Amino acid sequence: MAKILELSEQLANQIAAGEVVERPASVVKELVENAIDAKSTQIDIYLEEAGLKKIQIVDNGEGIAAEDVSQAFKRHATSKIYNQADLFRIRTLGFRGEALPSIASVSKVTVETSSEGEVSGTRLVLVGGKMERHEKAALRRGTKITVEQLFFNTPARLKYVKTIQTELANIGDIVNRLALSHPSIAFRLFHEGNQMLRTSGNGELRQTIAGVYGVQTTKKMRSIEAKDLDFTIRGYVSLPEVTRASRNYISTIINGRYIKNFVLNKAITQAYGSKLMVGRFPIAIIEIEMDPLLVDVNVHPTKQEVRLSKEAELVTLLKQSISEALREENLIPNAYENKMFAKEEKSVEQIELEMPRQVKSDRLAYDSISGEFYVPKLATPSIASELEEIPSIIEEKTSHLDSIKEPNIEETKHEATDLAFAIGHETQHVTTQMVKRVLDEPVAKERFPHLEYFGQMHGTYLFAQSQNGLYIIDQHAAQERIKYELFREQIGHVTTDRQALLVPIVLEYPSNDYVKIEEAKDTFEQIGLTLEPFGGYSIVVREHPTWFIKGKEEQTIRELIEMFLEVGYISIKEFREATAIMMSCKQSIKANHYLDERQARLLLEELAQCDNPFNCPHGRPVLIHFSNGDMEKLFKRIQDPHRSLREEG
Repeated sequence: MAKILELSEQLANQIAAGEVVERPASVVKELVENAIDAKSTQIDIYLEEAGLKKIQIVDNGEGIAAEDVSQAFKRHATSKIYNQADLFRIRTLGFRGEALPSIASVSKVTVETSSEGEVSGTRLVLVGGKMERHEKAALRRGTKITVEQLFFNTPARLKYVKTIQTELANIGDIVNRLALSHPSIAFRLFHEGNQMLRTSGNGELRQTIAGVYGVQTTKKMRSIEAKDLDFTIRGYVSLPEVTRASRNYISTIINGRYIKNFVLNKAITQAYGSKLMVGRFPIAIIEIEMDPLLVDVNVHPTKQEVRLSKEAELVTLLKQSISEALREENLIPNAYENKMFAKEEKSVEQIELEMPRQVKSDRLAYDSISGEFYVPKLATPSIASELEEIPSIIEEKTSHLDSIKEPNIEETKHEATDLAFAIGHETQHVTTQMVKRVLDEPVAKERFPHLEYFGQMHGTYLFAQSQNGLYIIDQHAAQERIKYELFREQIGHVTTDRQALLVPIVLEYPSNDYVKIEEAKDTFEQIGLTLEPFGGYSIVVREHPTWFIKGKEEQTIRELIEMFLEVGYISIKEFREATAIMMSCKQSIKANHYLDERQARLLLEELAQCDNPFNCPHGRPVLIHFSNGDMEKLFKRIQDPHRSLREEG
């Protein structure tokens, strides 16, 4: 009897689902990407129980032709590619033809779709991958796909599903990335009837960022732009004062596709130099356009991992664009704002109790990465008043429903969903105008103020003033920055001169490391370091470059070799920078060291002449700022307006 048998189509689809459909977020990603490929301008996502009970995607795209609906659920059936050449010029998000059959094989799927020019639409129902119903239906142009009872026939998969909150956070993260990748599409995300996300879809990336991360965060982001023969880069990066504890807030988008690439993420962080604190990462949304021939997306079923040609050139261009965007910015953190942001987070219930009445009509927003809900901050009372228009708009659009008698429950559900979809753009313009007004508020452009010293506290902090308010300076961080830029310049003058050692240095390494070092002898020779075999797996060094720090020769050599073993190359620039940081830290004044007035004024003058007077080499702030307005708020010299009777209810 033959041992090798062809798997049934249903079993093959379930095996494929193990890679494609890992969790509810995978379903949302694949279906929303299909909606994007269908040239939709509005996409609504409705969830129940974080997608395990129900996922519904509604779009206004091209729809699926009646003769193609059932074909779309066959394995490797796709309209995106037709031959081998197309595989290397992919411009769509989907192309493998695995998503729909994989999803259908582990759930109950209902598809309602209609394309332009068709007299009627099509309704298709599949359970566990088997067709249950295929019929004509009167439908609007576009597609509505409903996925229910996910993993009902593969209960073992449910073991790997996390909590409702975790799965919801993963879906929020996916939708956030897709919205940022396509600012010309209006996205709305609902869970159990609560709106988690809404974007304008007007093509303005900055407004989409505000919809995802909030207006106040977006105001602290700066645009970047760069172009060469192969790449076009656009996007926004946060000021160094706005950071997170992980790289999860970095979104790299290539040809409209969110991708994960460690090298590009590292380049974005490195572009900040010493402006970032150790262990902190910026918020960044980077759009990169390139010829599809330079990127291979057919690496993994999720299509998030890609291979890039000319990666080194792209990294250089990306670093230059970010450095240029931050070069002329005033990077002094506002102490009052930091104080406000640092307040203890409150629960959703506490926030709702403290919210003004007009804000309660708006939604709670959801931060998909931190997994927390928050209330969008309103910059002015006039913006809050505009929110009051929303209920009246909805009432106007829904007033005709009162005349409906004895409605069919299922039909009412469909009508309610379609109605919510139809009025999405009607209410969207209110929020769009509000966000635009706040984002367009002018920002002061003075890079570094003229500081007038007037005091010191605890031998650690200096006090100075300018026309714009009070400044508090960390004297150790200030001198560390001054000395760092001095040492960096001195160490930068590297020569090819060498110094012979009276006592040679012998280093021992494991066999695998020794082989790598032996192969790279020419690389070390180029920086003036001659490595000779010394028997076994030992290396002897008889001379070294003259720019090595006296007394630190062996440590320097070991660190250079370790750098090579870790990253595969030697960067003298990076090594000199690390050396300058170490020297500046050790030689700067410490806390509890009092300066006289002349020394303090001289320190501030030297700080103002630095290339980057805002951060120490480790990324800590050198000074913080209280504006005149901040001081008036702290001392209650600016009174809050009296609450109206209407606000009091």
